[in-house]
Amino acid sequence: MTPILTAKNLVKTYTQTQGFFSRTKHTIHALDDVSITIERGKTMAVVGESGSGKSTLAKSLIKLIDIDEGVIQFNGENINQIGAKALKATRKNIQMVFQDPYASLNPRMRIHNILEEPLLIHAIGTTSTRRDKIRAMIVKVGLSPEDLTKYPHEFSGGQRQRIGIARALILNPELIICDEPVSALDVSVQAQIIQLLKSLQKELGLTYLFITHDLRIVRHIADTVFVMKQGKLIEEGKTDIIFKNPQSAYTKELLASIPGNNKKKGNK
Repeated sequence: MTPILTAKNLVKTYTQTQGFFSRTKHTIHALDDVSITIERGKTMAVVGESGSGKSTLAKSLIKLIDIDEGVIQFNGENINQIGAKALKATRKNIQMVFQDPYASLNPRMRIHNILEEPLLIHAIGTTSTRRDKIRAMIVKVGLSPEDLTKYPHEFSGGQRQRIGIARALILNPELIICDEPVSALDVSVQAQIIQLLKSLQKELGLTYLFITHDLRIVRHIADTVFVMKQGKLIEEGKTDIIFKNPQSAYTKELLASIPGNNKKKGNK
């Protein structure tokens, strides 16, 4: 299958200054020679603990941050070398669903305006066609056209994340980067959002890059898993193989940390 996105030998470092008098400089390797390939129509999960570099990887793929070294190709085009106009067109095809559904929606805007904003930025459609597209999209994510006149504070966390998903989909992107999209939600709501993402992927032929620290979710949504630790790729492979036969000690630790995965030991 043809990859939709490839990233080769990505490097991103930050310099952190420590100490009051000595001012010691410490280099943090957020991405340390990382390479990935995302297959079209599939879901790749990037997993790791906080500070592993997974969010840095996600942001670098749409140039929210600039990498120090490496090549990123989307649909065969090197996005490190394209101009502002071409980058805008590329970003139309790569959208993000953010972690916090409370912070990612403008509290002063009605839902209609939140969903219309990307269409206006990219000069898509007329007032009438945008309205029709927005009404169809809000229904597609499980809400109603009447919700379009409301403000974000009138919705639950799960409903807000549905709105975030609608905003990401309104431009008909090919690749969706989901950055911890359910970590702020209750477990029962998490399952509903995961099911929504899966059904939308099947209906629209979407490709997902799913960033998470929670391997319980990975098992239900991902085709392949990419394990990161301290900016490095530790292990990668098909999800069922990673779960059944992890190769690295770090991956084994992550799997063992899943609630219910440890065998009960005798009472002390």
